[in-house]
Order: sequence, then structure tokens, then C-alpha cells
Amino acid sequence: MKKYIAYFLCGMILMASIPSCGVLQNNTQKGAAVGAGGGAVLGGALGALFGKSGKSAAVGAAIGAVVGAGAGTIIGNKMDKKAEELAALENAKVETITDNNGLTAIKVTFDSGILFATGKSDLNNISKTQLKSFVNKMADLPDTDLAIYGHTDNTGSAAVNEKLSVDRAMSVAHYLQSCGMAASRMTVDGFSYTQPVASNETAEGRAQNRRVEIFIYANEDMIRAAEAAQN
Repeated sequence: MKKYIAYFLCGMILMASIPSCGVLQNNTQKGAAVGAGGGAVLGGALGALFGKSGKSAAVGAAIGAVVGAGAGTIIGNKMDKKAEELAALENAKVETITDNNGLTAIKVTFDSGILFATGKSDLNNISKTQLKSFVNKMADLPDTDLAIYGHTDNTGSAAVNEKLSVDRAMSVAHYLQSCGMAASRMTVDGFSYTQPVASNETAEGRAQNRRVEIFIYANEDMIRAAEAAQN
């Protein structure tokens, strides 16, 4: 797996193809600027792991300890409630999953709301509306982090699609931040065409595979607060 690379954002140099929903938050620069989809961007911490097929999409805060059952129940109740609220999003599939810590997390797949044309990473108008609504619904759950994963169909080479899948995740992260989501909460990754959800033999299947998944999981603050509530 290649080296972890920090991506950075700022409002003044957001790509013109990604209209803003609002004023971007200022963030402390945490490393060297890296170009993403045509130009360097500065601001918040958005990481991208570049790797080959077989990468795991598992998520969870790196807490280094086992979370107690009582704390897990508190977090599970919060996540179940939020999943119910997010289920109202149009053109999005919402599921509850288990993260690396054995805690309830949420997976949101925008397979219809965020459709990418073959070889493209720019968002359509429908997806921008969906993402703005997503940010609004997440406003009351700030003690979570998000892993944003991009996927492609199998058109083109593995190398091209690996970069494209990261660019797609970055497009979503850029737009979420422009709508008020803190960049420090988000990481991005790309999985090329290694994790299809439909057949790449048909146009309809390829459209479903051109998707972005957002995983929502408890961060260290939520875990510590849940554990403290048990004392």
C-alpha cells in the first residue's frame, strides 16, 4: 500500500466545477498540499489511501482498547436513530453495520443520487441537493467521523480507475465541506473497480458501480462520552 497522503482544502481555490453551499471553515494546514482533480487545495485534513485491489473498507476510530457493552449500547442507540433519519434521503441506501471496534456504524450509498459519467468525477445537480440534505441531517451528531469511498466501473485501466475513484470521493468531500462539514472529520479512499455491486457487462450495472459510499462511525469523543456515562 502506498504512502498516506494528506489532502487540503480552502474556499478560495475550490475547483470551479464544485459550487459552494456556504462559507468554508478555516482549518490549520497539516501537511503539504496535493493536487486533486486539477490543482492544489489547502485547508482541512482530508486523507486518501492509494492502494491496490484487496483493500479493506473497514472503518472505526483507532482507540486501542475494547469498548464496553454498556457504551456500545449507548452508541448503537444513537446510530440507529440517525440511520432512521438518514433513510429519508432520496436516492440513498442507508444501512447499519459494525465497525472495527464492534460498534454500530452507518453506511450511506449514493448510487442513484451521485451518478458519475464514465471517466468523470464531477457531481451532478441532483447529487448536490442530496449532499446538502445529508450535511443538514448530520448537524446534531458532530462526534462522528466519516470515511468516504469512491468506486468506478471497469471501463479503462486499473491505474486510471484507481485515481478516478479517489477523485470521486474527493469531489464528495469537497462539497460536504463547502456545505459546512468539518474537513477534519473526513477521510477519503478509492477502490477502483475492485468492489462492484452490479455487473459491469451492462450500462445499468456500470452506472451503479460508479458510486460513492459514506461510512459514519463514532469518533473518540463519542466513545469516551459513552464510557463515562457508564461510570
